[in-house]
Amino acid sequence: MNNFKMFCICINNNLINKVIKLNYTPVGLGSEKFSKEWLTDKSADSISEKNKYYGEYTFHYWFWKNMLNQIPDNQWIGFCAYRRFWSNNKIKVKSNNIYDSLLSRVPKEWNDYDAIIGDHQNLEQVKWVKVIKYGKRAFLRNPLVFLKNKRNIRFQFDMFHGNGVLDKAINQLDDKDRNDFRDYVLSNTSFNQGNMFICRSKKIINEYYITIFKWLSNCEKIFGFNLEGYGKIRVYAFLAERFLGYWFKKCQNFRMANSF
Repeated sequence: MNNFKMFCICINNNLINKVIKLNYTPVGLGSEKFSKEWLTDKSADSISEKNKYYGEYTFHYWFWKNMLNQIPDNQWIGFCAYRRFWSNNKIKVKSNNIYDSLLSRVPKEWNDYDAIIGDHQNLEQVKWVKVIKYGKRAFLRNPLVFLKNKRNIRFQFDMFHGNGVLDKAINQLDDKDRNDFRDYVLSNTSFNQGNMFICRSKKIINEYYITIFKWLSNCEKIFGFNLEGYGKIRVYAFLAERFLGYWFKKCQNFRMANSF
């Protein structure tokens, strides 16, 4: 795959043939019993018991501790999921054959970059029916979100994952990121979706994992694991999703690529 290795994270064993057809490495997470073709997060140095709360990041932890050092230098490493893939920009996603639309090799235009992150989810398009249903307290906290261009990352997180949760989490960051990330979630009306990135530097990947897992570990002391409801149970994965774009934009030579 042109010096390119893609890990596809799934929760169902019956997806194995589809992942193999893509020539991606199948990763099985969760309670399903996976066949021997899959990588899982349940061996060696692992936090697989936290998968219910961390989502795909239990595999990221496993990969960091058990596999990253085995990767050749300057090899592109990417992550996708069974519900979100990287798009081949040269072929429309609406192609009748979805396999034609998926990234299979590194485009030449990536040669000038070290990292690739997913495209934006625009929060200005949040519908009023959702604000009324999920975001009354978040709206009262910041009535300016009546204006679409004020619907920032913090507002959206307050709506779906708990009012004030993101602020409490940001307080657990190290000094070098705390104020910058707070400014980021207040000033941006979009975020990069899906906890997806592609990178060709083991050093960069290692630095990201050091930062994100230290932060999430600190957040555990605040939020714990007695969590209920989809928006709160996986709070650690949702925090990481908002942080990923900030970190790569701040620290790395990056570009965005399409995902669907």
